[in-house]
Amino acid sequence: MQNRVLLIEDDDELRELLARYLTNQGFTVREAANGRDGLALALGQDCDIVVLDIMLPDINGLDVLRELRGQTHLPVILLTARGDETDRIVGFEVGADDYIPKPCNPRELVARLQALLRRIAWDQKSDVDATRTYGDLRVEPGQRRIYQDDAPLELTATEYEVLQVLLAHAGSVVRKTDLMQWALGRRLEAYDRTLDMHISNLRKKLGNDDPLRIETVRGLGYSYRVPAA
Repeated sequence: MQNRVLLIEDDDELRELLARYLTNQGFTVREAANGRDGLALALGQDCDIVVLDIMLPDINGLDVLRELRGQTHLPVILLTARGDETDRIVGFEVGADDYIPKPCNPRELVARLQALLRRIAWDQKSDVDATRTYGDLRVEPGQRRIYQDDAPLELTATEYEVLQVLLAHAGSVVRKTDLMQWALGRRLEAYDRTLDMHISNLRKKLGNDDPLRIETVRGLGYSYRVPAA
């Protein structure tokens, strides 16, 4: 499993603490104390995953994320202020894969990193010829890409995971608890809107002309309906 982490955090004490802990857990850690340096390292392909603080001294973390999403599909976990739901929502809209509120527990950060990297590594080991088609969508696990009418959907790593789980169970209801575990690798907690935001983003990217393509089944979860030919 690849484990090169880029930690973009301006708080020297927190960054050093997290870097030491991640290193002790087997990660190779690159550090950046501001957005410009972090962006340059990320675009230089020196990492497999990014941990990005929103509050940075030069470039806002959300702007760094926007720049990244314009050029790369690197998975990104945001560090956000505890209780600041607005930043989390905007972060998901821009393309974050997950978030952890600050001050964060280093063990939780490791668990989130490992879960996300594990899912990516699993797909990369899949048979590159195991293409699956669902109406106008085509899933190519070896590339970790999903195409709509032969055009690639620009999905984050987590959006890809959520959609491919829904597609694998097309026509059936996938409970939110199961979807959270299978796609994000963690348990669904009360008031956690992470999954809802990923579903909202997927609906936008798939086109709002078919609102029932991903149907909300109240009290249960979500169901993907393959559009009629």
